[in-house]
Amino acid sequence: MIELTGVHKSFGSIEVLRGVDLSAKAGTVTVILGPSGSGKSTLLRCINHLEKVDRGTVRVDGELIGYRQNGNRLHELSERQILKQRARIGFVFQNFNLFPHLTALQNVAEAQISALRRTTSQAYEKAHELLELVDLWDRAGAYPRQLSGGQQQRVAIARALALDPKLILFDEPTSALDPELVGEVLDVLRDLAARGTTMIVVTHEIGFAREAADTVVFMDDGRIVERGRPDQVLDNPQHERTRAFLSKVLV
Repeated sequence: MIELTGVHKSFGSIEVLRGVDLSAKAGTVTVILGPSGSGKSTLLRCINHLEKVDRGTVRVDGELIGYRQNGNRLHELSERQILKQRARIGFVFQNFNLFPHLTALQNVAEAQISALRRTTSQAYEKAHELLELVDLWDRAGAYPRQLSGGQQQRVAIARALALDPKLILFDEPTSALDPELVGEVLDVLRDLAARGTTMIVVTHEIGFAREAADTVVFMDDGRIVERGRPDQVLDNPQHERTRAFLSKVLV
């Protein structure tokens, strides 16, 4: 489903990704751990071409993302073609990014109408189903300002699901939440994992990684340092940097 090969990304003189190789099968959950500044969020943004890679390639379901290949040369796709690709890759941000002037129902329906050309009735029917999935059917008419942080993030997850994506990327989906609201968002992610949704999740929630991940990846300084099953990486890390990081978060 996902294949990253030799991905490099720099911002000015700062090299953020240093040749990342990563693959994941359809229906699996990959959790990415690592300290701040290790390149985790940039990696996610490269997967759906919110950031252009400097070198390397990203493929989702066999399709080259952001570019077409002509012999040995890559040519960037048009913005319209890139947007079409992004519609198949859901992205849930740290800070919700909901439209403040739209209700929860409208937030979930809007992208379906604009990106998938669904009729209003089709989009609203799907939006109702997804709000029920994230246990917010009774808040469909509420605006973001009337929802808690956990509720807003659950609306954001429903919005990502509305486009029937092949893959969903989560960038620290609980980091902006009060501790008591974290559980309700993680419950939705666990449910999605149980349904076989292909996900890459950047998070510091070690319990979620242990319970829901098929693969845990540890990043440091723009590189993947260690990867494996949750029990391998979390209980018996082989790399010194992984051990040092886990010793600080597993307290």
